[in-house]
Amino acid sequence: MIRNIRRESIATRFEHLLKVVANPRFLKMEGLGNEVPFFICDFSPAEAVEMNRLQRQLANRLNQQGLRILEINLYDLSIELMQAEGDWDWYLAEEAGMTKEKLLENIQSMLDVEHVLVPAMVNRMAEGPFDVLFISGVGEVFPYIRSHNVLNNLQKAAKLQPTVLFFPGDYSHSIAAGASLDLFGRLRDDKYYRAFNIYDYQV
Repeated sequence: MIRNIRRESIATRFEHLLKVVANPRFLKMEGLGNEVPFFICDFSPAEAVEMNRLQRQLANRLNQQGLRILEINLYDLSIELMQAEGDWDWYLAEEAGMTKEKLLENIQSMLDVEHVLVPAMVNRMAEGPFDVLFISGVGEVFPYIRSHNVLNNLQKAAKLQPTVLFFPGDYSHSIAAGASLDLFGRLRDDKYYRAFNIYDYQV
């Protein structure tokens, strides 16, 4: 029977992630065929605080082993972009008076994934060499930014190093339905087929 690591303790998952990401085969992106080197690390939303701590510890341990981890938090990056364009103060002043629909429209315009957010991520990637990209903050930016949209637009720019997306929900696969990112385990974040579940990666 295949061991379901995702259902095991945080400590067990940490050790699995550490072994996987530090593995030369993972770093060289071997065995992926023609697929992009995207990996989903899904977790229960109830574990968000623990998983944030796990991610920091994982990056620190990998850095100690000589690996360069580039960490991009989508929430932090979104605020930085809005501040840089002078939109943050406007948002804080106007947010209370807008409907949810208008608020969603405005923020999605300011943080357009294809033309604003992903180019900013690519700029971060170009600032210096790195071995693995960690993406977090997915739950904090929903519904303004959808994770499948980020991955779709990042595919061309993130092919030279593995990318790990920390996802608060379920990344599920089935022959009938394909693959889907179900945010918080309830909200289907549309379909994304080209990522691997990192817990399924064998070392």
